[in-house]
Amino acid sequence: MSVFCDYGGMFMSLYDGSGLVETIKTRGDVYSADCPCRDLLDVVANKWSALAIGALADGPVRFGVLQRQLEGVSPKVLTATLRRLEGFGLVHREVIPAVINRAGGPIDGPDSLIDASITAPGTPTGRDLLIEVRAVSVNPVDVKVRASSNRARKDRVLGWDASGVVLATGGEATLFRPGDEVFYAGSIDRPGSYASWQLVDERIVGTKPASLTHAEAAALPLTAITAWEALFDKLRLTTETTGTLLVLGAAGGVGSILIQLAKALTGVTVIATASRPESRAWVEQLGADIVVDHTDPDLARSILKVAPGGVDFVFTSQSKGRIPLFTKVVRPFGQIVAIDDERDLDFYALKDKAISWHWEFMFARPRHGWNLEAQHELLNRIAELIDAGRIHTTLTRALEPVNATNLREAHTLVETGHMTGKIVVAKHA
Repeated sequence: MSVFCDYGGMFMSLYDGSGLVETIKTRGDVYSADCPCRDLLDVVANKWSALAIGALADGPVRFGVLQRQLEGVSPKVLTATLRRLEGFGLVHREVIPAVINRAGGPIDGPDSLIDASITAPGTPTGRDLLIEVRAVSVNPVDVKVRASSNRARKDRVLGWDASGVVLATGGEATLFRPGDEVFYAGSIDRPGSYASWQLVDERIVGTKPASLTHAEAAALPLTAITAWEALFDKLRLTTETTGTLLVLGAAGGVGSILIQLAKALTGVTVIATASRPESRAWVEQLGADIVVDHTDPDLARSILKVAPGGVDFVFTSQSKGRIPLFTKVVRPFGQIVAIDDERDLDFYALKDKAISWHWEFMFARPRHGWNLEAQHELLNRIAELIDAGRIHTTLTRALEPVNATNLREAHTLVETGHMTGKIVVAKHA
């Protein structure tokens, strides 16, 4: 391949080994005759169209425009090319709408959640996917991070549950292609889903259930991962497991999917806690065998009435002040898995019955790079169960579009601690 640059004009000519000549309009005036042209064309020659390169004639273009025009180019070539073009100043990152957090504190603070325009993520590299976010759901972690101190007033993009469409893939990605519909919970250490586009490692992304809308799918990833790991990685339940499982906070996001998984994939009897008529009806609809009122002054008595020998397993999102309850209602050698952030718990009180305590934290895999692809497989299994009709979305309320007003409303509802199921904010109906 040989290259020459008509420095005074607006054309570059590319000659390939067969003698084919393509004249491609571009900003030739910004190049020297030697280096950048040759380097650029060496990369773009393979399968590039004159249409795509011609888009550069009028100045820098948005990289998303070129991505869409270059559909069919291999991800590896596309990634390398766009990065080079960006380096030469021919391609710039798009500005996209997002909702940012600029200050900690209460949700009604002026800088808690703000509509903004931000620079779009760069071209995906490695195993990353660039995803167009179609819907997000709000979880307690969103509320905790938003309310946490942000003394530097650094703009933060929150959001750890989403459903969307793959726009582009990094050069090493193998699990997805542009156009695939996906759902995921992302990583707490990277920018979140309250933006139009997001970069996510494909190994923690699953194929969206085909039978669900993006809003219905966005309700699931974080809570489904948490519930699955709690039941099957921590408590090690199987299809052969029987006994009793006590679920505290059963009507919440995690409890709502955990009940379904326990009933679909194990033989346990689920004892769910709920107090309001609507939350009791919800957990019964999801498959709970028994419902007890967690506001009962003698909750231990209510539990032991239906599980006289003590419960075998406990899932809790409400550990504060509950250790005395657990010592009464959990049988010897029973197991507890917790997902909340209580630090001052008297674990020694559990020793007399040799009760095991497990922590579940669904961000542990992405945060520490531990067996990442297991999360991809987990989400795909959830999608299969959904599409087979064995479990169902936990969406109970949807707002649209994705903006600061609706996300503030969603945060407010989650902060009450009385949400039944999940709330989602979607780009479209």
